[in-house]
Amino acid sequence: MVADEGHRGRSLIAPGAERNDASARALADAAHLQEFGRDIPSTIDWCVRIGRSAPSAGAGETAVLWDLLAATARRDVAAARVLEPHLDALGILRQAGADRDSDPWRISRIGADEHSSWGVFAAEGAGMRVDAHETDAGWTLTGTKPWCSLATHLSHALVTAFVGDERRLFAVALRGPGVSPHDGPWVARGLPDIVSAPVDFDHAPAAPIGEVGWYLTRPGFAWGAMSVAACWWGGALGLRDALRVAASSERADQVALVHLGRADAALWAARAVLREAADLVDARAGIDQRLLAERVRGAVVHAAGTALGEADAALGPGPLVSDTAYARRVADLHLYLRQHHGLRDAARLGRLVVESEVEA
Repeated sequence: MVADEGHRGRSLIAPGAERNDASARALADAAHLQEFGRDIPSTIDWCVRIGRSAPSAGAGETAVLWDLLAATARRDVAAARVLEPHLDALGILRQAGADRDSDPWRISRIGADEHSSWGVFAAEGAGMRVDAHETDAGWTLTGTKPWCSLATHLSHALVTAFVGDERRLFAVALRGPGVSPHDGPWVARGLPDIVSAPVDFDHAPAAPIGEVGWYLTRPGFAWGAMSVAACWWGGALGLRDALRVAASSERADQVALVHLGRADAALWAARAVLREAADLVDARAGIDQRLLAERVRGAVVHAAGTALGEADAALGPGPLVSDTAYARRVADLHLYLRQHHGLRDAARLGRLVVESEVEA
């Protein structure tokens, strides 16, 4: 359940601020789509349409971007899971200088244009590796890449591949020669239509994006990580909405108000973290962007987990078995949050804190 759609004109990240026109139009368009987030082809088409005018991180519009992502996730978590990597890919291409007015990396060679739908495939897995080779005809990719979300639906992807011992980013046409997406295994109950399975590359033509190592070392890598957190936060707002409805019932008691209050406080604190982080990103402040991203993700995943726990305790099994939209939101958000790696990410944050203090 999504409460009070009349607030579409106000930013979620910056309360009181007007949502920009492009985002407002995008969300109004989404409200009229049948099976938004479940009909994957139509949801991807929506992403492509709004991507042509969507805000981008690090350009004075970071809060606007995160508001759009959060508002999309508040409406449907799966739709945000489709939108975020598409906008991230467009942002990466802009950061590399490959915008619509120029083509320094020759992405038109692989048929990429303003109608392309994008994924970002940068995960690594045991026993899987993609290597890039330069030939007289250009670069090609060979190997298997894990966790490639929506590869059977998208037209293009940005893929990390090894050049020797270092990684470089490449653009690839997913419907081109030498590309074979798997359709599983994918037995997920959350995000069931966002299949994330391996892709096999066999001398697939590719266009390099940025120099060797650029993808992982650019500030935008941290910005993308925080954009995912904005989606988590927006998805969790839908749980607070359900708690608010329950606490407003004539049968509600003090305990219902406690559950709502705890969830609201956690999510409000996470909102403040996102808002300050957006300002720091746009100001290109001296803070280590990796440290900023880990702090933001840690704060947001904690708040989203709190909302899940409070909703579970307050609402019980009823909506999980009788309310399709609520049950989908819970399952989708649970899986999406696993992009945060728990104690491993907390340890990474701790290490960055230690390093930052030593450097200071």
